[in-house]
Amino acid sequence: MTAHALSDSWTMTRRELDRWARQPVRVVVGMVFPVMLLLMFGYLVGGGRGVSGDYVDYLVPGMLALTMAFGLEGTMIAVTEDLDKGVVDRFRAMPMADGAVLVGRSAADMLQSALGLALLIAVGYALGWRPDCGPGAFLGALGLLLLLRFAMLWIGIHLALVAGKPEMVAAVQILVWPVGFLSNAFADPATMPGWLGPPVEWNPMSQTATAVRDLFGGPGGEPGHLWTAVLWPLALLAVFFPLAVRRFTRLNR
Repeated sequence: MTAHALSDSWTMTRRELDRWARQPVRVVVGMVFPVMLLLMFGYLVGGGRGVSGDYVDYLVPGMLALTMAFGLEGTMIAVTEDLDKGVVDRFRAMPMADGAVLVGRSAADMLQSALGLALLIAVGYALGWRPDCGPGAFLGALGLLLLLRFAMLWIGIHLALVAGKPEMVAAVQILVWPVGFLSNAFADPATMPGWLGPPVEWNPMSQTATAVRDLFGGPGGEPGHLWTAVLWPLALLAVFFPLAVRRFTRLNR
């Protein structure tokens, strides 16, 4: 990437960060919602089905993985609002590197995701969660989580470009909830009906959650899931990143 493209991408990233200052409620709600889920399942629904060991040690890594799918509606709304208001058209008419708008949007989203992870980890510590691992494994777990988020982010960008209008986002984001909860974030798939267990186990979020639990040294972790936790996001990126870029370059053609 040339210096010109990097400069344009940084300009777009700063624009998205400035949007945070203008819309702080949306940012705060997006970061607090996973915390509410963690507290609700940790205290109100706590116990877990088929989980050996401390349920909080099982729950926190699962929530960290699940959070990587939630919050995409913020990305989708931001993209569709820019499309609907003609902002993207004005950017495309300027001498700006192709894709700088998408790079800026993704960079700002990843920064918000990193802050959200830090907040959720702090709440997990307050609940009594203690990872039993070294710094390398801890950073590796965070890397797996952010890789999943990066893949989910480009799915969201592509769907936003397809939807085109903010009012269409609600219809699309409904799909996030079944896919998100159809995972092992809250319960062991072995306790689920036989027909449901395999799809839950192969959910990308389940693969990441299982690998992260292993790296954190908690219950429910299996070392064999590390590679699938890497390959799933890479496969999603291989599909949706070029789709999003191609959709963006063909706008209004």
